[in-house]
Amino acid sequence: MLREVAGAIPDKVALREKELGIWQETTYAGYWDLVSTVGMALWALGVRSGDKVAIHSENRIAWVVTDLAAQGIQAVSVGLYPTNPPTEVEYLLGHSEAKVLIAEDQEQVDKALEVRERLPNLERIVYVEPRGVSTYRDPILLSWEDFLTLGRKQREETPALFDELVDGIDSHSTATIVYTSGTTGPPKGAMLSHDNLLWTARRAERIISGTRPVKDAEFLSYLPLCHVFGRLYDLLGAIAMRATVNFAESIDTLVNDLAEVQPTYFPAPPRIWEKMKAAAEIRMADASFLKRTLYGVFIKAGYRNVDRVMRKGSRGVVGTLTQGLGWLFVFRALRKKLGMGKCRQAISGAAPIAPELLQFFMALGVPIFEGWGMTETTALGTVNPANDVKLGTIGKPLDEIDLKLGDDGEILIRHPGIFQGYFKNPEATEAALEDGWLHTGDVGEWVGDHMRIIDRKKDIIITAGGKNISPSEIENKLKVSPYVKEAMVIGDKRKFISALIGIEFDTVANWAQRKGITFTTYRDLSEKPEVIELIRKEVDRVNRDFARVEQIKKFRLMPKELDHDQGELTATLKVKRKVVEGLFEDLIEEMYT
Repeated sequence: MLREVAGAIPDKVALREKELGIWQETTYAGYWDLVSTVGMALWALGVRSGDKVAIHSENRIAWVVTDLAAQGIQAVSVGLYPTNPPTEVEYLLGHSEAKVLIAEDQEQVDKALEVRERLPNLERIVYVEPRGVSTYRDPILLSWEDFLTLGRKQREETPALFDELVDGIDSHSTATIVYTSGTTGPPKGAMLSHDNLLWTARRAERIISGTRPVKDAEFLSYLPLCHVFGRLYDLLGAIAMRATVNFAESIDTLVNDLAEVQPTYFPAPPRIWEKMKAAAEIRMADASFLKRTLYGVFIKAGYRNVDRVMRKGSRGVVGTLTQGLGWLFVFRALRKKLGMGKCRQAISGAAPIAPELLQFFMALGVPIFEGWGMTETTALGTVNPANDVKLGTIGKPLDEIDLKLGDDGEILIRHPGIFQGYFKNPEATEAALEDGWLHTGDVGEWVGDHMRIIDRKKDIIITAGGKNISPSEIENKLKVSPYVKEAMVIGDKRKFISALIGIEFDTVANWAQRKGITFTTYRDLSEKPEVIELIRKEVDRVNRDFARVEQIKKFRLMPKELDHDQGELTATLKVKRKVVEGLFEDLIEEMYT
């Protein structure tokens, strides 16, 4: 597909990446040329059909180029999260049987070298950034520049080989292995075929561009490319739409990158939308009296407009007028600051989102909706159409997608993008796939022709009184608060529901400073009586939306922030419940004694 696009629009900018703070551009012709060179470099290193090529890097041009190059020579790409510690690097490289590793920098090289003695299949480590690594004298290492030189030499010797290999791809063969986040055990490697990826790319173009395609669409790549959600937009969708992908400098610079790029389309998990809402509310709290007043007036009008659209399908004359005035006086500047100034479509995925969060951005005029998919579905499943959004649902199944509920309420899905199975795990594959239907592990219910997810089967709480409770619904309501970063509801086989809550440090710190409350550390701040009372009010607010048996009776604030490096979060920042329960066992028992 990239070869076709490069031939049609060779001079259009495909990729942008910052070097010393200045954007460097790569055209579609340059994109294809680089993919061809990297493909031949891998071939020169002995990579052949079915061999695994691993990529351990932040989002950058080298990532997408290596991914496509490996698939182009009929090898299999495997992505690692930049945050994976050495133990996880050892597991992922070992389990996938990776032959070559593309490592971004010294940090990732050191992780691989630390465990290489236990990786018999690993033959080469190619490092992209030479700083700190160029002085290493290990023969397994090869610089990116020397790697590209190998590729150019191979292309000179066999100029037609790369195209021949691309033409000879078996579309049913495995293109990539995507490892799941592993909340309850070791990550499983989902095998996705070339057919899966091509079908998804074509569907993604129709979903993203909709009925009004944008000629010069801009994407901002920041979601981890080893996660299927990131690939859906920044690789598959972008090429299909002939868009320009801008690579964020890092997740830490996302706010500045958003404001600079102003993407046309922006996908994000709920955690990002939560942080953006908190940032908007802090900004308004620190604004002048006039701006705060105008914001208060127009955000309320925005919420009324959202409610009317949900009920009647349009804002009406008065709603359209107030929305326009809100844009003129408040929302235009605020949305531009958030990076949403030119956004034609925003989507929340990868985890359930609270409807209140969607309503907030809709009130600002951001065209946002929720979709649903999984690694095993190549990211596609359901979506809320722009003209038929039902808050609290994951939308309707897309064309060519079959969706149904099992006898126990589990969502079953079938379509051409369903994965091939789990690499080296036939038992898990057999449990997940039945007659072409994927057992998703999500429990749902139909709301008209839209689907609503209740929770993950394994996460549903059954209280001592026999009541089934969805913890994620309560947790998501809590995380709408700008003061709450993490929430974990507890109550399985217990007499009542309780919660462990992690504060959003920046927002609570800002609140404390305005109140004249002094503190030194995260723990110190979380132990302040005023902060505990602040969070108690948020809990009381959430409790009003639930039946008595579902309400949080007691809570404790976590004395530390949860950390992926310490095994408390997955690489996609999902809470590892059993780990956190063990970590704060004393706090939990304190609530039940």
